[in-house]
Order: sequence, then C-alpha cells, then structure tokens
Amino acid sequence: MSNRFFQGVVYQLRESIDRTVGVLDDSGTVIACSDLIKIGEKHDGVLSSVNSTLDTVKEDGYTYKPLSPAPGFEYIAFIEGSDELSDKFISLVVIALANIKQYYDEKYDKNNFIKNVILDNILPGDIYIKARDLHFETDAFRVAILIRLSDKSDVSAYDILQSLFPDKQKDFIINVNETDLVLVKEVKDTNDNKDLEKLAKSIIDIISSELYIKAYVGIGTIVDNIRDLPRSFNDAQVALEVGKIFDTEKNIMTYDNLGIGRLIYQLPMTLCETFLSEIFKKGSIESLDYETLFTIQKFFENNLNVSETSRKLFVHRNTLVYRLEKIRKLTGLDLRRFDHAIVFKVALMVKKYLVANPTKF
Repeated sequence: MSNRFFQGVVYQLRESIDRTVGVLDDSGTVIACSDLIKIGEKHDGVLSSVNSTLDTVKEDGYTYKPLSPAPGFEYIAFIEGSDELSDKFISLVVIALANIKQYYDEKYDKNNFIKNVILDNILPGDIYIKARDLHFETDAFRVAILIRLSDKSDVSAYDILQSLFPDKQKDFIINVNETDLVLVKEVKDTNDNKDLEKLAKSIIDIISSELYIKAYVGIGTIVDNIRDLPRSFNDAQVALEVGKIFDTEKNIMTYDNLGIGRLIYQLPMTLCETFLSEIFKKGSIESLDYETLFTIQKFFENNLNVSETSRKLFVHRNTLVYRLEKIRKLTGLDLRRFDHAIVFKVALMVKKYLVANPTKF
C-alpha cells in the first residue's frame, strides 16, 4: 500500500489531536507520521509485545495498536502518550487508518480486482474503468487454474503458491474458500494444454511435498480479454466436476479435453433419465455385475476387438463372446456393433452422471 494514503490521514488527524501520530510497518519502521522528522525511525522493540497481545500496547511514552487484530498484521498505529486519553485517541486513529487501507485495497489492489472479476462481483462496464485505474493490461492471454485441496492444512497453501509464482503483475493467487484456490496466469498465445498440465503437475507435487495432502487441478480455457476471465474460471470448475465423475483416477483435468463428458454434464437430469429408460429394458443396466462391467470396459479400451480383449482378460475368445451375448440379451445392445457400442458407452456415462448428481456451474 502507498504510504502517502496513511500520511494524508495522519496529517488530517494532526489538526484534531495535538499529539504525534504515526504508522509502523511490519518491520517496526515509521512509514507515516505527523512529525516528518520521525519517518524512517525504528520502533522494532514494540513488535514482540504487539505480536503477543494483538491489542493496545504502551511502551516508551507511546501507545501502539495494530490495524488488524489478527496474526500477521501489516501495520501498527501509534500515538504519543500513555494516559487514558491515548487509549481513546489510538482507537479513533486505528479506525481512520483501517478505513483508508480498505479503500486502497478495494480500489488499487490488483489481486482483489481479479478476484472480483472471476467471481462476477463487478459489473462488466466497470471492469475496464478499474483496469485503467490499476494500469492493468486488459488484452492479454490468461487462464484460470483451479486448485482444490483434499483437506484443510495448518500451513497456508496460498503462501506456498505465492512463492511458486512471485510475479504479482502477471500471476495472481486467489483464495476462494478453505480448500479452493485459483491461479490466474498470464500465458503466451502459443501455450497449449500440455504446457499447462506440466504446470499443474508442479503445483500438485509441491503441495504434496509441503502439505502432505492431495490436490486436484482444473484448467480452464485460455482467454484473450479480461472480461472473459469468469468463463475461464467457470470452465476450470466444470473440468473438476466432470473429472470427478468420469475420470476418477486423474488429478489434472483440462476443460478442452473433457470430451463427451462435458456434453452430458450440460444435459438436464430429466432428459438423462428419459434417455436411460428408452435405451434399456427396465432394470437391465442395474443387473450388470462388476465382472460384466469390467469386461465391457476392457472391450471398449481395445477398440471392440474380441481377440485382443480376450488376451488382455486372460480368457478364451469363446468365453468373451458368451459374455457379450449375455449383455445383448440383458440390454438389447450388441457391443460388437459400433453404433450399439456408442449408445452403450454414452448410457454408462449418463448413469454415472445421474448417480453423482454434480454441482452445476
């Protein structure tokens, strides 16, 4: 935050409070003061006391109070004097300085601006106005990458990612909730999904090694204008939701590679239920046991090749043919026929989708 904002408030307070008023940063250095000579002085001896109380502290003829009562505060207000009146004055000073800091953060903090953009908390017409105020490049290639932690951690994943992406002019780390973070990254127009997946893997690896928890990454679409960032973020959320249904073994999902799963995800539940009831005889899909479903999966993986599938399953070719015939009698679909196989594949995915009942974005 620019010190001139604090200095402006301190100067105005000087007119009402006939005492020296100032602000310390987190190193104990005076960064704003009604007595200009004191700017740059060190009051680092008070830091440990303020850290331990997170409230009003009186030392060496001054009264100190952090702008925020939470651990890891950035600024401490101070006023000359240690009497009862000083307690009242310091409370007023903290309120005034905290308000100007909030105003500054909302108006000039790029990270907060990006968060409001991707969460659709800012009107489209205001995006360009605020971007201009922040000297923020609106026409650049960017992508939203959603990082979801499998569990909460005592160590801040936010801090870890900040160290991994230190360029605060091009890369923005945003806390969405206790388990979700978003990386909005500026990329080259030549970037492809493989480059982004390598980046995602490095994120997962560092979170695993530092926090000892699993992470899942959803990669949105690359957009070339800031107004489209909400779409990229939405696509990243969809990627994770669709992957959770259809690719449970993967921990990196890219929206552009979701395939038919993306189409099914967009269908209304009632339409999916109607589709299943029309394709299958009543109760036929539920009657398929694990062995049968595993056989079907391998048959699809081997491109409907009976000989290759029987070899991979370590069964005789006739045994596989018998199983396929059993499936035909149960469902009415012959998986050896390409058109029937496609219908069956889609039906299984629709069934998974209905069971999962995912969140829609």
